[in-house]
Amino acid sequence: IEAIETALVTAYKRNFDSLENVKVVMDEKTGATHVFSLRDVKKKVENPETEITVKEAQKINPDLAEGDVLETEIVPRNFGRIAAQTAKQVIIQKIREAEREIIYTNYNDRKGEIVSGLILQGGMPEIVTQKADRNIVIMDLGKLEGVMPTKEQIPTEHYRVNDKIKGYVLDVEKGAKGDPQVIVSRSHPDFVRKLLEFEIPEIYEGV
Repeated sequence: IEAIETALVTAYKRNFDSLENVKVVMDEKTGATHVFSLRDVKKKVENPETEITVKEAQKINPDLAEGDVLETEIVPRNFGRIAAQTAKQVIIQKIREAEREIIYTNYNDRKGEIVSGLILQGGMPEIVTQKADRNIVIMDLGKLEGVMPTKEQIPTEHYRVNDKIKGYVLDVEKGAKGDPQVIVSRSHPDFVRKLLEFEIPEIYEGV
């Protein structure tokens, strides 16, 4: 609700080219949106958009004094449509952020585990190139992608698209847009340790 109210203030100022201070209050039960103009009560007004004299303010509310804030509800034309569009965008954005955070948390707890995935983009270890990203292997892990940098690959292996491979979750990072990214390794010593635990019950049980 707070995120939507903040976004609606921005939407109001942008759509109505307003310089005044405003706040938006949304009724959680009905969804009704109320816009209030906020003006500081002062003896001398320098900016009528954001200030009002004590005398004028007391005509509206006799209890107001210098230093108080006068709240006046305003009813902008067509604001309901703008509010609905803005609220929809904010809700979708917040849901996506929450989903990203859940995925990040889930995979962050899986550091040091073995994961399986299909190769979406294969590396080319036999080609020496200055463009490091050409050798990165991208894996489909289900809800997100795993990235296996060149240094985490086994030099003698060839990774082909649609091959199913296992990898060791080395780290989980947040990308530029906040998307979680799993760093996968097949060259880390713990990958072999975990594979042996996975394949041999006696090792997993510590026998």
